Amino acid sequence: MNPLPAALIQDLVDANRILFDQRIVDAFGHVSARHPERADRFLMARNVAPGQVVAADIVEYEVATGEAVAADPPRLYLERFIHSEIFKARPDVMAVVHNHSPAVLPFAIAKGARFRPVCHMCGFLGAGAPLFEVRDSAGPASDLLIRNRELGAALATTLGDASLVLMRGHGCTVVAASLRVAVYRAVYAEVNAQLLLQTLPLGEPEYLTPAEADAARETCEGQIDRPWKLWKQQAEASAA
Repeated sequence: MNPLPAALIQDLVDANRILFDQRIVDAFGHVSARHPERADRFLMARNVAPGQVVAADIVEYEVATGEAVAADPPRLYLERFIHSEIFKARPDVMAVVHNHSPAVLPFAIAKGARFRPVCHMCGFLGAGAPLFEVRDSAGPASDLLIRNRELGAALATTLGDASLVLMRGHGCTVVAASLRVAVYRAVYAEVNAQLLLQTLPLGEPEYLTPAEADAARETCEGQIDRPWKLWKQQAEASAA
């Protein structure tokens, strides 16, 4: 077997540490990246807290099944099917972040809430994030987790061509065409949510227009190495 891409493994380790340092994940949550040479494979850690991920924790998975490629793998994340089914449904997606971002979560709880972009850093939200209602697929007594391929496929259908899908009572899932952009979007989704929570008591927010959102996304995400390098430095300093 060919060795796994070392640079991507390091970026995955850094992504986990950055998301933890930015308080987007805690003991729970996970991030994955599609294999750069095998579209039918993706890489993600074993079942471990994001802030503790090291290179040896990275596992290669099959997109088709959501299972590890190697026989007798370590314990895997229960919700690995979030990643496999999105990679299956969205060939354009190269990275997925699932988290329980604390400021975003209220928008997956309050009936009628709208999660739309209100600042230029969050243009990737476009016209707004769709909401996945797990009861529609799992019934009224599930634990809200995406435990199988069927639920993963239902989530991917709700995501559609969006960059972020809210998960009722659970959290959100963010996708992008690169790992660094996926991390950026997860961080700034939290920023957008904080701004909305501060603005809503003052009055109706002035949301970005679709054209503003597209222009802002292109400008901000075209400079992705700038926040990535800063966040990586901060995560390394926090862990020292």
